[in-house]
Amino acid sequence: MLEEQKQPGQFPWVEVWKAVRQTFHYWMETETHVYAFSVAANVLLSFFPFLVVICSLAKLVFPVAVVKGAMEIALSDYFPSEMIGPMVASLLSFKRGSLEAMSILLLLFTANGVFEPLEVALNKVFGITTNRSYFRNQVVSMGLIFVCGGLLTFSTVLTALNQQYLQQTLGTGPVTTFMVDFFFRIIAVPITVFTLYLVYKFLPNGDVPNNRAVPAAIVIGLLLEVLKYTIIATWPWFGEKLNREYAGFRHSVAIVLWSFLAAMLLLAGAEWAARRKGPTVTS
Repeated sequence: MLEEQKQPGQFPWVEVWKAVRQTFHYWMETETHVYAFSVAANVLLSFFPFLVVICSLAKLVFPVAVVKGAMEIALSDYFPSEMIGPMVASLLSFKRGSLEAMSILLLLFTANGVFEPLEVALNKVFGITTNRSYFRNQVVSMGLIFVCGGLLTFSTVLTALNQQYLQQTLGTGPVTTFMVDFFFRIIAVPITVFTLYLVYKFLPNGDVPNNRAVPAAIVIGLLLEVLKYTIIATWPWFGEKLNREYAGFRHSVAIVLWSFLAAMLLLAGAEWAARRKGPTVTS
């Protein structure tokens, strides 16, 4: 009986190790690094304009104090406290007008740059030989920008609403802060997973089956959560190192490096999904 139980497939950890080893091989490819760094550079360009747009839209509905609290909670999910204060102060200092319109235009242009290398990378991973034309890529990218940006804006607005309600009901204090923070994290994870699903499903120039896109989105969404907490936990050491080597540019360098790691995870999820058994990807 014991010998019968030792059959291939009975030990999932062996299969997991094989999958992880293949992913590491993929990470070691030069093209993978080129794609990830290209995505990271465009994230840096689009990051602050995107925050300006979200903050400006939120200020149309909520008082500045509520928007400030919601943005601090949202940013604390990604950045250490040292970076949050200057960011929020800069965001709240902008006034509606031409600067806001310029931020929207810059966001659309640079965010498209995020999806261009991603499409090429995902096409190669899923075995799709033809990339979209530049115009078609811009159309698809624009759609993903509006949907993904809308989801993130929605989560920020919900956080602001929840914070406003709890402050009116319970007042300000550690309990209110904890509940608002907990609420944001509860809705942030599903939104991240759904955003990843949209990228895996619709960005490649072909039909990626749901049984490949959904598991990859869930796994990478959870791994991105682990990455966020790892970054925050290691910031005292990492931030000091960046301060010594980059001084005033340390925050920009941190955003590029963190975006690079997130892009590597996203690409790893696609590479893993492409190896899963199931219907093939069709172009």
